Amino acid sequence: MLRLLIDKEEKEMSRIGKLPIALPAGVTLEVSADNVVTVKGKLGELKQEVNPLISIKTAENGEIVLERANEEKQSRAMHGLYRSLLNNMIIGVSKGYTIEQELVGVGYRAANTGNMLELTLGYSHNIVFELPSQIGVATKTERGKNPIITLTSHDKQLIGQVAAKIRSLRKPEPYKGKGIKFVGEVLRRKAGKSAGKK
Repeated sequence: MLRLLIDKEEKEMSRIGKLPIALPAGVTLEVSADNVVTVKGKLGELKQEVNPLISIKTAENGEIVLERANEEKQSRAMHGLYRSLLNNMIIGVSKGYTIEQELVGVGYRAANTGNMLELTLGYSHNIVFELPSQIGVATKTERGKNPIITLTSHDKQLIGQVAAKIRSLRKPEPYKGKGIKFVGEVLRRKAGKSAGKK
């Protein structure tokens, strides 16, 4: 019984790694001698160093296949990890990633000049946030609606880090939900002290 459970766990861990990756038209993938993968597409170029235990091959149908050197636990874990990283890179340089954030609060505003993002978040001063050159930013303010910040990039890891940093400037509070939140994000709300009174 124990052997069956272990076998099942091993299959689950390696299932992602075994999936082939489709290479869209216009995207190239190169592996250097020191196991650095370079992915190029219409939206940019990304590089990722891959552990020598993982080999990258191109199948006859043009798909990318990752293989591991052995069945050790570390190799199985890295198999799925690098498959996900390479897949994200390919999607990034071909389609790109977009994250939208919403400013909830009276008087909260967002404006940008190029990659300089200026935020009014209820502090005594405005916050000026300089975004990396790989990140595109746009702000939208409509009457009667919350300001929206739209981030775009081909680098999924970088855009996630930048979005988290912007959110940390004014995290949503749990009572009225004021702060910076992701569009569509559901916040856990708390009832105020007066909620229990009748």
